[in-house]
Amino acid sequence: MSVRALVLTGNGTNCEREMAHACQLAGAEATIAHTAEVFAGRVRLADYDFLNLPGGFLDGDDLGSAKAGAVRFKFGTVAGRSDPGTAGEGDRHRFLEDLLRFVADGKLVLGVCNGFQLLVKLGLLPALDGRYGEQTASLTHNDSGRFEDRWCYLTASPDSPCVFTRGISRLYLPVRHGEGKFVPGNHDVLRRVEAEALASVRYAEADGEPTLRYPENPNGSIGAIAGLCDPTGRIFGLMPHPEAFVHRTQHPRWTREDLPEEGDGLALFRNAVEFLRRG
Repeated sequence: MSVRALVLTGNGTNCEREMAHACQLAGAEATIAHTAEVFAGRVRLADYDFLNLPGGFLDGDDLGSAKAGAVRFKFGTVAGRSDPGTAGEGDRHRFLEDLLRFVADGKLVLGVCNGFQLLVKLGLLPALDGRYGEQTASLTHNDSGRFEDRWCYLTASPDSPCVFTRGISRLYLPVRHGEGKFVPGNHDVLRRVEAEALASVRYAEADGEPTLRYPENPNGSIGAIAGLCDPTGRIFGLMPHPEAFVHRTQHPRWTREDLPEEGDGLALFRNAVEFLRRG
């Protein structure tokens, strides 16, 4: 079956082309659409299978990373459509309703960097007990007090329900963020995330051991958590950029190491497309 991927852009997003390219390499049909088109009803989320929220600085990261964007996504209204190609301005509903229906229909959502921050602040991650829309964690300023732009080793949990990391044990991906430190709302949230294996990927040493040590853990994330999924495994967010390593020439040592043609990040997108094709 054909897998239709939607990549949202606009209002500070800057990684949409790389993300769309990764979706296409994985075998999906990728469409880049401005959030304004979605809110106006000209692009319908329901027409797609795989929603991608790329990195950048959504709404200027006002109020903190992706917080203003989360408020807009949560409370902003979308024009209804009475028939294809027609926006019914008198029939409006909150965009969050579309997002929750999208997830309930068994579809996939991936948020990278700013997209991960958005999912957490929307309350779509970790969404314990299926409580979507309730924020229980955050991503805040790096312990280093500065923007971090470096490559990191990651270890993936074999016990995680995450669709995207199935069959993956190790990853090497770049980070580029100023607010990437994962902080749970309280100890119970962290306990549940750990117990239910929702911490899909963690920052690690070169040998794959999770670490709190800087710079291997570039932001000081609690539990070395670099990415989370929801209990269904179909919503996944991470701070490192898989779309930035889909070909060996993107590796910082590609001229000095014998590397496979495909970069580590492409496997996440391939897993998503294969899951959707299986239905």
